[in-house]
Amino acid sequence: MKKTLLLTLFTTILFATSVFIIIQQFSDTVTGPSEKYIEDQSVESFIGSIAENARDIASKHDLYASVMIAQAVLESNGGTSDLSSPPNNNLFGIKGSYKKQSVTFQTSEDNGTGQMHQINAKFRKYPNYKASLEDYADLLSKGVSWNTKYYQKTFKSKTNSYKEATKYLTGTYATDTNYHQKLNSLIKQYHLTQYDHAAKEKKQVVVQSGETLNSLSNKYGVAITSIKQWNRLNTNAVENGQKLLIYQ
Repeated sequence: MKKTLLLTLFTTILFATSVFIIIQQFSDTVTGPSEKYIEDQSVESFIGSIAENARDIASKHDLYASVMIAQAVLESNGGTSDLSSPPNNNLFGIKGSYKKQSVTFQTSEDNGTGQMHQINAKFRKYPNYKASLEDYADLLSKGVSWNTKYYQKTFKSKTNSYKEATKYLTGTYATDTNYHQKLNSLIKQYHLTQYDHAAKEKKQVVVQSGETLNSLSNKYGVAITSIKQWNRLNTNAVENGQKLLIYQ
């Protein structure tokens, strides 16, 4: 009788363990694609996820959306850094807390003698990308505690082009002496000045058999990178019958 009870107990435990393993594997499978999407997402897809919010927010704050987006790309490594990824959503590396929410990361800082050392610092944690964009715009609009006009030379009304804004951010927002050159390069590569103006009329087109991003680019007179941004494409591949948005 005791042997039978022990055998039954052992069988029950073995079955429960197997079920737990299966559930755990299923859970991993469910969460996997979301994480992989962040890792594999193209820069264009990332830009597409923030561009329209950046356009609206920059316009309201007298800022260049092109510069804002370029900074987000550079500071977040195209939206793939741990700090910029959910649930942190900090696109600009801004330290401190946001509505009492923060996250701690190890970062490098100059010790005052030109030597870099590692420290643990608190960074603002946002509920979504839009909140991060708005907080960044608010920072540039209001400046810093010791100088409310600190970032005014980045305003559209105070500059002749985005290049003046990026030049001013070098040495103020970032200590990297090549910061403006990196931002200018991103703005040019991804045609980001399109977001410094009101959105053009958009229409939906259907990919025909044999059409490619290159042929669509020539057909509608728009850049390939723009098509990828507008449609948040992660690759250059398009399929027959696929619907795409085109701004003209």
